[in-house]
Amino acid sequence: MKKQTFCRICEASCALEVTVEEGVAGHIAPRSSHRGTLGFACMKGLAQSELYNSPDRLQTPLKRVDGQFQPISWLDALREIGAVVRAERKISPHRIGMYVGTAAGFSLLHPIFAQGFMDGIGSRNVYSSATQDCAHRFASSQAIYGFPFTQPFPDLDNLEFLLILGTNPVVSKWTFLQVAHPVRRLKEILKRGGRVLVVDPRETETAKVAGEYQPIAPGSDVYFLLSFLHELLKIRRPAEVLDAELYQGIDQLDSVASPWPPERTEAMTGIAPAVLRDMVAAFTAARGAAIATGTGLGMGGQGTLAQWLVEVIVALSGNLDRSGGHLVGQGIFDFAAYAKRKGLFSRELRSRVGNFRQLNGAMPGGILADEILTPGDEQLTTLFVTGGNPLMTMPNARRLREAMGSLKLLVVTDIYLNETASEADYVLPATSPLERPDLPFVFPLFLGLQSIPYLAATEAVVEPPGETRDEATIYTQLASACGVGLFGSRVLQGLLGTITRFNRWRGKGFPQRWLLDRILRHNGAPNFNQLLDHPDGYPIEGAKSGSFLGKRVTTENGKVQLAPDEFLEGVAALTGEMAGGQRAFRLISKRRHNTHNSWTQNVTSLTRGDNEQTNVAYMHPDDLADLNIEAGLAIDIASDAGTIRLPVTPLTTLERGLVSVPHGWGHQHALGLSIASKLRGANVNILASDGPEALESFSGMAHLTGIPVSVSAAAAPVNQDSWSGI
Repeated sequence: MKKQTFCRICEASCALEVTVEEGVAGHIAPRSSHRGTLGFACMKGLAQSELYNSPDRLQTPLKRVDGQFQPISWLDALREIGAVVRAERKISPHRIGMYVGTAAGFSLLHPIFAQGFMDGIGSRNVYSSATQDCAHRFASSQAIYGFPFTQPFPDLDNLEFLLILGTNPVVSKWTFLQVAHPVRRLKEILKRGGRVLVVDPRETETAKVAGEYQPIAPGSDVYFLLSFLHELLKIRRPAEVLDAELYQGIDQLDSVASPWPPERTEAMTGIAPAVLRDMVAAFTAARGAAIATGTGLGMGGQGTLAQWLVEVIVALSGNLDRSGGHLVGQGIFDFAAYAKRKGLFSRELRSRVGNFRQLNGAMPGGILADEILTPGDEQLTTLFVTGGNPLMTMPNARRLREAMGSLKLLVVTDIYLNETASEADYVLPATSPLERPDLPFVFPLFLGLQSIPYLAATEAVVEPPGETRDEATIYTQLASACGVGLFGSRVLQGLLGTITRFNRWRGKGFPQRWLLDRILRHNGAPNFNQLLDHPDGYPIEGAKSGSFLGKRVTTENGKVQLAPDEFLEGVAALTGEMAGGQRAFRLISKRRHNTHNSWTQNVTSLTRGDNEQTNVAYMHPDDLADLNIEAGLAIDIASDAGTIRLPVTPLTTLERGLVSVPHGWGHQHALGLSIASKLRGANVNILASDGPEALESFSGMAHLTGIPVSVSAAAAPVNQDSWSGI
């Protein structure tokens, strides 16, 4: 029997057909007739049945006893967890924290109920994976448009010029935009005579499709964009092209860019002034131009300022809220206006360590170890981790691992005993995406971040195995055990708790489908059954040119803020110097087709080849020759935070002076990943620094690419202990 569903690994949400035999998910194929995802799905999405059918799947709650995990009943686990939380909360609710990972981000109810639990606790200490990859977008949009989720996106169907900066959609898909089949979509632009230019430290897979590539020094994006704006201001005078009724800060743009002509930034970026000027001229001459950015921009150390400059360039060139430029989506209702009325995402909370502001409901993950290790009444002593693996994804993971060892209570909700779960006191087994009904996350529903607009819904494809429970059930029951109400409401908690207990008595889980249907109906959308009746996507109206400016901007005065004071101060503080000390190389990230962060290394079909048994360090052949290092030998890569050891592979598409290492590897310390723990590889995030001084001040983003490193021939071969550093 074939069942229809959609992938919940990334924004693309590709439509899938799953063959189910005797209640077990088997072969997965893309749905060829789907209007939105165009018959495409990547190899990671197609391998999900192997990922979720693994014998390593957690199927019963576990408790650590004398250093070993033992099964425990849900009733006892909840009771014991609740007792610790109640005691710590009496001292301060801020002693309790939660880390919400990416796996929570592409379903609807999981992050809602996790946040509802923490609202009930009353703690500010919620951390998310966003400060590893995308918080710079939230910080810039909050300041410019008044709402963190206002994310203008390229109109791929109509643009003539697309500049791709700090992202590689052919491998990693698009950031904050639902676009399937990236190669096809890029080729469509080229076929109609448009241009696609990739600016990146590496000639990426996307650059090969685009056909135009411009190298740039890692971490120098902010200087490139300042010079881009400098040249744009010669062509487009702000007072002449920007309406003062729609924009504020028009008169301050000259002061932002005037100190940064291309001649000054050439040494930093590696981009010749004539090349940059030609780029700006082509961008402004196009009848519709856009800039696509991604994680590479945000992780470079100045991500928020760089993203702000992107938004300014788009506006000044006349491409904001314009067909062929950048559109601003709107979901089934005006989520930004609703959030402003309700005060959502706008709480003025500050972290105890570093005085960082809460952004999009979360604090910077890079201060989590400090919050655990710094004494005080509000010292973090109890941590919940849901849908994430911070010991693989956070900066300076070795220090965080040591900090977690000092917690009074660590509770992990996951499907595997991964690195973080292996350190937990209690592990709560969750359902997989194939085992629950769902709606796509906020992209189509609340924000309209779709290249091809449609709505979708899915039933559970298979029944949950063993004693696994969905996160809505888990956090409802945890709230009861901890003596708090979801979202701070005792009435709501009583209602949901009663429904959950009744359903458990009937042998069923939380009524997710009923709640999802209520969300749709409440917002005037088609109901759940209507969406199911459209397996190729329920067509809806997409973003329109002219629907945003002067109508849906949620700043205090309703104008786009082109020159927020904090960003002006940030640019004024730039010196143009690229810190590096005595370290001769820069570390950059690299995506691989067959892996997704730290999720997929436990899937045999994705790691069966000899070249897929480890991550490697990539360097230009001439750099290896200068160091007298042969391909395939081990090298030590050292930063101020640590050292890792990996085999090295020459890569001619990489610029000289760079080292590129895929992230998400180094699973040797995971107790429950029987395949991944036997692979080689090193956790590259050991090389990234944590702590308040290491984070970007605007967004709390960690510096994960463009890190200064030194490289030397290793004194010993690569071994299984590389995860812990050398």
